[in-house]
Amino acid sequence: MIQFYKKRDFGTFISDSFNFFKLYGKNYFKNYILINGLLLILMVTVFIFGYKELFSQIFGSNLGGDTYYFERYFSENAGMLIGVGVLTFLLFMILAIINYLYPVFYLKRVANGAKNIKADEILGDFKENIGKIAKLCLGMTFIVIPLSLFVIGFSYLLILVLIGIFLIMIVYPTLFNVITFLMYDYFNSGRGFMESLSRSIRSQFSYPNGSEKSPFWKYWGASFVMFIIMSLVSSVFTYIPMIFFYSSVLTNTPDGNFEQNPFTGAFGVAFFVFYGISMLLSFFLSNLLYVNAGLMYYDSRTDLHQKVELEEIDTIGINE
Repeated sequence: MIQFYKKRDFGTFISDSFNFFKLYGKNYFKNYILINGLLLILMVTVFIFGYKELFSQIFGSNLGGDTYYFERYFSENAGMLIGVGVLTFLLFMILAIINYLYPVFYLKRVANGAKNIKADEILGDFKENIGKIAKLCLGMTFIVIPLSLFVIGFSYLLILVLIGIFLIMIVYPTLFNVITFLMYDYFNSGRGFMESLSRSIRSQFSYPNGSEKSPFWKYWGASFVMFIIMSLVSSVFTYIPMIFFYSSVLTNTPDGNFEQNPFTGAFGVAFFVFYGISMLLSFFLSNLLYVNAGLMYYDSRTDLHQKVELEEIDTIGINE
């Protein structure tokens, strides 16, 4: 069993994240698939067939010499494109909410001593907190996301003076930590949205008592390493279709057909299937990031560390 409310160092965040899945992975992903599986399949299906069609039109040449080929295509298929776009957006939003909050509710239950957690219990947590989830979405849309985009945009501008490259490497994991801490704190404490947001920002730089060493670099480092692991694993399925694509271009005898529309036929389907698998894998691997961030959040809750330790001592005394 993993102790959640305790201080951890950089290496312990990484090792305990993997240990968590060794202990709870089977139950965790079983419930994750039960809750999220259908949405993931729909999302990948829309991606494969919707974007295959879109890219086919982008890369397909205009055999008839019509200058307004793309304008005509989009005007004739405006309804389908809008429908696919709206469906993709809605699916992505629902997936984002579940993907972010599922680890929050699961870890909350495990931290409180639950063992064999069921999907119905997690769904019950979603239903019970539907009002807070709505407020969270509004706060994210109108406060957190605009501020994040401003910070990211400013960092990209600083690339012109080189410092922006290093700043971006710091900003992305830090923003991820702030947002994830916000969600953990919002649903694990009695604080409101703005109070949890304030605490999630302050937690990146100092512990509540203010007398201990800043946890910023160990939080940043743990998230950065997890980002690298996730990117390396998921990119395998991204590079495979690209290798086949360029191999076909470089080794096959040009006949005009493949160059006109490389995404037609079996190759086009295989190309986007691999990208769909990469997307699916990214969703699953993202849980490693969220669990790791959860351990960091519990590390920051030093106000509860001593309380939990005393409760464990009392439990040992009762058992004896």
